[in-house]
Amino acid sequence: MNERYDLHCHSSASDGALSPTELLDRAHRQGVTRLALTDHDTTAGLAEAQTAANAVGITLIPGIELSVTWENYCFHIVGLNLNPQYPPLLEGCRKIQDIRRERAEKIAYKLDKQRIPGALEAVKQAVGAGMVTRTHFADFLLAHHHVSTPQEAFDRYLGQGKSAYVATNWVSLEDALEWITGAGGIAVLAHPARYNLTASKMRRFLSSFKALGGQGLEVVYGRNNADDIDSASHYARAFDLAGSVGSDFHNPKNQWVELGRLNPLPTRIMPVWQFFQNPADSA
Repeated sequence: MNERYDLHCHSSASDGALSPTELLDRAHRQGVTRLALTDHDTTAGLAEAQTAANAVGITLIPGIELSVTWENYCFHIVGLNLNPQYPPLLEGCRKIQDIRRERAEKIAYKLDKQRIPGALEAVKQAVGAGMVTRTHFADFLLAHHHVSTPQEAFDRYLGQGKSAYVATNWVSLEDALEWITGAGGIAVLAHPARYNLTASKMRRFLSSFKALGGQGLEVVYGRNNADDIDSASHYARAFDLAGSVGSDFHNPKNQWVELGRLNPLPTRIMPVWQFFQNPADSA
């Protein structure tokens, strides 16, 4: 049997549009055989996802995507094949969720100053028990006709330097990697090309990442091109990092990103799943 991996996606437990059950059903229809649910800063969707994975015959890789700050840059670190009940990880998630709540209040305040009231109440109602992210504010701006596309919401209001942007100090790289590795997981740098770093800055970051226990780099991910794959492959080889593949799927309305629709990992890169002891039993 040919395995099809997708090691980066999101459910409604963070900023995805589908519930964990709907996500696993869709992954099954797309031919994915091994899926990592990596919601932002929470493991809340993993129990439901495991039940759904069992029902459709997919191997679930329990994961997470943590937001970190390193030298005033924000990075996303994916943790794969981890114990979602590891107490320091859960405490770290609560810490980041507190940061997210504070950021949401500041974003709503700035939108109110732009004569766009009611944002915080609306997004809280939309997410229920979940966490508020910038994606939810983009959805609010679209639904209330302040923008015509979700991307326009970031370009006009939510993106860096825009009127409702809030600079955020996330947790440290050291803390995030301690939580992931302590939970028995593999730490992977997500979507490296999206940070728009110079080569020297990326090398400095990867040196720190590797020294603190990082083991992987997303080489293939949603909407990356051949040049991105070549660049990521170069960094993976230079820093002896395993390669990961992940769609970063959030919403079926995005026709450009689909679960399992990924280029193959270059053969010269060691796949990150070789580190997994027994993914079928890891959840």
